[in-house]
Parts: sequence; C-alpha cells; structure tokens
Amino acid sequence: MKNEMDFDNNEEMTSCCGGENSEGCCGSDGCGCDEEGCGAGGCGGCSGCHSAPVIEGKNVGKIARVHYKGTFNDGTQFDSSYDRNAPLEFVCGAGMMILGFDKAVANMEVGETLDVHLMPEEAYGEVDPRAVLTMQITELPGSEELEVGERVALQDMYGRPFPCTVAAKDDTTITFDANHELAGKELNFTIELLEIK
Repeated sequence: MKNEMDFDNNEEMTSCCGGENSEGCCGSDGCGCDEEGCGAGGCGGCSGCHSAPVIEGKNVGKIARVHYKGTFNDGTQFDSSYDRNAPLEFVCGAGMMILGFDKAVANMEVGETLDVHLMPEEAYGEVDPRAVLTMQITELPGSEELEVGERVALQDMYGRPFPCTVAAKDDTTITFDANHELAGKELNFTIELLEIK
C-alpha cells in the first residue's frame, strides 16, 4: 500500500508542515520537504508556515554552506550533517531554514563555529492541536494496515499532500498528527560556516 491517502473531510487540515513548508518546505538534510518532514536545519517554512522571515545580516541573500549538529536540551543528538559527511547549502534569509538557524548564520564569519539555543517559536513552532485529525477507519481505505508511529502522506481537500504521523489507532478510528516531529521543542545547534558564495 502506498502511504499516500486522500482525506475528503470538509475541513482542510492545517499545520506547520502540512500544506506545506514545510517541506514546500524543508527536509532534514536541507529543506524541501521530504518523507521525514522538515528537519534539522531545515526550513523557515517549518517555523510556522509563513513567508520567508525578514532578517538582516551580511550573509543574507547569499548561498551559505554549513556543517551543523542538532541536539535536545538533554544532549541527545537528533541530526548532524557531520555524520552524513554532507554539508548543507541554503540561501541565507530566504526562508529555506528555520528562523533561528537563518538568523544565526546571517552574521557569521567563514570558519566560525557558533552554538545557538532556539525556543520553539524560532524553530518548528508550538504544537498545533488543529493539526491532529481523528477519522473513522472505514472512511480511509487502506488505513487499517497502518501502525502507530508510521509516517504517511495524506491529501487535503484540494489534493495537496502533507506528511503526518499515525498518532493513535483503535478498532474503529485512526488519529493523524501533522505537526512537525520537533514542534514544541527547544533545540540546540552547533553551526560551522564553511563557505559563503
């Protein structure tokens, strides 16, 4: 079964990464939504599904090439370009990255390494209860095969795909959560600016 289903409710699901940035938005390796949703450095869209933030700095409008490591407050690492040996490239200030990441890079010097602590509003936003949807399994053919924790792509009433996670399931209903998996979390990044083009 393809993990892409239609969802024909009268209401359109809204979320940070739904309808997307996200992913329109971002991906964990650099923006542009992917199956995993917006990730690590990724995406101004994710920081609230709005247009690119207006920030100032000498690197704004230029292509930045960075290495980064992202951790939670307890020190647990959730992403690292170092581990993939794949630096991230993005246009600084263009809304491709979460707001706090963009702002950090805006005035960095090439060769500089910076540690930043981001609150949810400068990362992937707060958890939005409107992005959680419970449906009857009978209304969504194929959903009976899904398992809690599985990532799927649903379609809104206009046929636009958005990624979400199966949050709960019982014999008759299934609940999808389209909030980004890092929504509501404080994040820490170590950013190394390798190059400005």
